[in-house]
Amino acid sequence: MDLAQIMGAANAPLKAAQKFMPFIVDTCDRYQINTPIRQLCFLAQVGHESGGLFYTEELASGKAYEGRPDLGNTVPGDGVRFKGRGLIQITGRANYGALSTALGADFIDNPTLLGGRNVNLCTPDQLKYAALSAGWYWNSRNLNAVADKIDIGHSIDDGDNLSQFKLMTRRINGGLNGIADRLDRFKKGVQFFVGMPA
Repeated sequence: MDLAQIMGAANAPLKAAQKFMPFIVDTCDRYQINTPIRQLCFLAQVGHESGGLFYTEELASGKAYEGRPDLGNTVPGDGVRFKGRGLIQITGRANYGALSTALGADFIDNPTLLGGRNVNLCTPDQLKYAALSAGWYWNSRNLNAVADKIDIGHSIDDGDNLSQFKLMTRRINGGLNGIADRLDRFKKGVQFFVGMPA
């Protein structure tokens, strides 16, 4: 898999792809993201969420999440403390807590363990958890099953393929923010996955 080309050379320089590659491979193994369509969908979505494997922490302050009980943000300061981090932008005290249990690391007391602003500022542990957190979130929303309904041999731009891709995007984002970029990343990556063993 040529991760830099799938993510787009302008947004995912070779060095960034090389840094993340072993952790993404481990993540895909751990969460059974193990068929061409699952991997393509995962990389298209993660590519958008992380700005092409560059950002591991959202640029906004997180104040917009303050006092959001749906995210488990019930303690003053939770919005900023538990802003989006990781390759899929894990957000909120509740998700950080669930992830802590799943991965056996304390993201409540150490939220920045999920990411250090961008790939160039991350420690190896931050890179590892940024990738694993994306796999955990993907798995917790049952997105392998959604990806399995997409036919990699047909256009993603219409019919059931588009409906399933939109469903996947809603489960990740809560809406369809960035749908054009997510679809574009999928289309650019198809050539690397078509013909691979399922």
